[in-house]
Amino acid sequence: MNTDNVVDITIMGREFRISCPHEEYEQLLFASSYLDEKMRKISAERNIIGSERVAIAAALSITHELLMLQTGSGFDMNEFKRRIGRIEGKLDDVLANEESNPN
Repeated sequence: MNTDNVVDITIMGREFRISCPHEEYEQLLFASSYLDEKMRKISAERNIIGSERVAIAAALSITHELLMLQTGSGFDMNEFKRRIGRIEGKLDDVLANEESNPN
C-alpha cells in the first residue's frame, strides 16, 4: 500500500509543504535541493530579480539539460559503463600484479 508523506522543503528561502509517495521521498529531497541550487545560481549569475523569473529561467535550464540527455547530446550512459569497465579491468590487472609480485 502506497501512503503519501508530507514533506517540508525550502527553495530560495521559502518553505513549501509537498505530498509525495513514501518511495519517492529521497528523490523529492534531491530534486528540491537541485532546484534550489539552480535557482540561487541563476539569480546570482544573471542578476535576475523576482522569484517567478528565476523559477522560469531555472525551469528552462533544467528542461534543456533533460532534453540534451534524451537526445543523446548530453550524458551517454553506455559510454560511461564502458569506461567504468575499462577502469575495473585496469584495477584488476594492477591488483593481480601486486599479488603476484609482493615487495
